[in-house]
Amino acid sequence: MFRSSIIHLRSILRGNHRMSAIRTAPVRHSHGGCESDAEFDARFEAYFNRPDIDHWEARKAMNDLLGMDLVPEPKIIVAALKACRRLNDYALAIRFMEGVKNQCGSNEKEIYPYLLQEIKPTLCDLGIDTVEELGYDKPELAMKTIYDLEK
Repeated sequence: MFRSSIIHLRSILRGNHRMSAIRTAPVRHSHGGCESDAEFDARFEAYFNRPDIDHWEARKAMNDLLGMDLVPEPKIIVAALKACRRLNDYALAIRFMEGVKNQCGSNEKEIYPYLLQEIKPTLCDLGIDTVEELGYDKPELAMKTIYDLEK
């Protein structure tokens, strides 16, 4: 590679270089077929329902799921919470619930209550509190603004 570059450069400097068109073949990179929503949900649900899932795999799957531009279906959230219970990792369950709430974005007032309504029986069965019940939805050491102090 380096030798051919030097030879090409030497021919340009001598002035006996003739311009030639470089031909390239178009390359199309494909990632395979598209996955339907049902297949996507089934894949993540089956992954979290594996009995031999370990802490790293659970965190990796949750991170991948929350890194996508979507809000997980309630059945995926339930499977993830049950995986946290099998791993005896309460902090991971709370962290995942915080991430799910954050994924709702500007539609939090519409989507998050629906999700809580759907997963509430599972939360009660597993003994997992919501982010609001723990008080994590409000900053602990937040100061009032100067505008609120006057009133």
